[in-house]
This record gives sequence, C-alpha cells and structure tokens, in this order.
Amino acid sequence: MLVTTREMLLDAQENHYAVGAFNVESLEFVMAVIKAAEEQNSPVIMQTTPSTVKYAGLDYFVGLVYAAAENADVPVALHLDHGSDFDLCMNAMHAGYTSVMIDGSHDTFEDNIRKTEAVARVGASIGIPVEAELGKVGGKEDDGPDAGQGNPFTDPDEAEEFVRRTGCTSLAVGVGTAHGVYHGTPHIEQDILKAIRERVDVPLVLHGTSGVPDDQVAEAIRNGVCKVNYATELRQVYMKGFMDYMGKNPDVFDPKKPAVDGMANICAIVKSHMDNLGSTGRA
Repeated sequence: MLVTTREMLLDAQENHYAVGAFNVESLEFVMAVIKAAEEQNSPVIMQTTPSTVKYAGLDYFVGLVYAAAENADVPVALHLDHGSDFDLCMNAMHAGYTSVMIDGSHDTFEDNIRKTEAVARVGASIGIPVEAELGKVGGKEDDGPDAGQGNPFTDPDEAEEFVRRTGCTSLAVGVGTAHGVYHGTPHIEQDILKAIRERVDVPLVLHGTSGVPDDQVAEAIRNGVCKVNYATELRQVYMKGFMDYMGKNPDVFDPKKPAVDGMANICAIVKSHMDNLGSTGRA
C-alpha cells in the first residue's frame, strides 16, 4: 500500500478534504501513526525532516515505513519534508521515498525557481511528486534558517508563475502559520489562500499546523488546502505520555513501557486530526 502523494492529493483536491502529513521520529511514531490511519480508514503521509534523516538515515525510515505499509489496509506515502538541497532530494528518491519536498523558500524568487525546477524535472521523469514552498512559513523548521523578517505571505501572482515555471506538483504557501510552538492564537489569512487557489491548479499545502485551531484548518481546506502537516504536537504528546509514565513508575527501565503511553497519545491526536481534515473513511 506504499504509494506516491500524487493520487492522494488529487483525490483530496477533487473531493474537498485534506490528507494529514505526520512527521515521524522513530519506530514508535510510525507504529502510532499507522494504527491511527487504519482505525480511521484514512490515507496517510509519513514524513521526515533533514535532522531526523541525519539522526537515523534515509534507509532506516524507508525500512520502517515500508514495513508498516506492507501490512496496512490504507494508502501510505513516505515524504521528505523540507528537503534542503538537490542532493538530499535525489538520495531520498533513490532510497525509496515516494514523495519529496524541496524547500527554496529562503532563497530569492529566481533561485527558488531554479532549485525547484531541477528537482521537479527529475521527479517527473521517474514518477515522484515534488512539493515546493513559496512565501515564508514563520518560525524555524528543523535545522533550517529562521523565517526572518519581511512579508511572510505568498504572493498569488508569483505563485502562478512559480508553479508554471517549476513544474512542482504541490505548493506549500505562507498564509500566517509558523513552525514550532505558538505564543498566542495563530491566524490563517484565508483571503490570501483563496486568491492563491484561484491562480494555481496544483494541490496546496499547509505547514506549521500544530496548534492551529481546527475550525481555521477546516476553513483552509474549503479554500483549497489538500495536505496538512503536523510535527511539533506529535513530539509534545509523545513525550508527555512517556514522562508521565516515568513520573509514576521511576524504577522502570524497559523503554517499551513508557513508550506505549506516548504512542497512545500520538494515535489519539492523529485520529482527531483525520476527522477534522475529512480524510476519515477515504482510504
């Protein structure tokens, strides 16, 4: 059941829902996310960032997700999140990832186009979809640079040109969300999102969604978002379950025991998101 994200996102676009993309950090994250997807009968995207790849290696995560997908009854995609350069994207494709993102959002517009087009051209030749990013999602993603100052929003006119010139198959947009932990209530600029949707025909992606209210996410889906990323809160709830267990059982030294509570927390929050995204029952 390991598939690319192309069919997933095109079906989501046609039927007005979104597929959840969940960052997985270890075996336990993979097990929890696949359990949630099967219980919800939902397609699912598992993704890794460059720092996670650096920690364990592409092959480890390919092995973990392939094993999960082989025994699953739902479509599963393995996606490289925030690919930092051409070589990492090529290595991920070669290792067996079924989707990659090349993130040139910190470059100039023209440099972003050149970087994205190079990866998208290879992806198109071997059937691997390529996500790109235009505009700035706030905060700091993984080991990458801080989003910095300046206008964070994706320009709809630039988005149209960018998609046409690069050949990317999906586009992550800056509409007010941020990576990491929010200090205050985030706000998605829905009018900007709608304007982008009117100018591009590829599926749109929402990054930095951990902590964004469900009603805002649901509205963003109605306005054209087809893929929604979650990372920070999965880490938070896993560690809370793990540490709560250890606080109550300080003499336990078997790491599997506290991990069970952490996995249960991940499973619960992923299921809740799938319901809100509208992907439940879509597998």
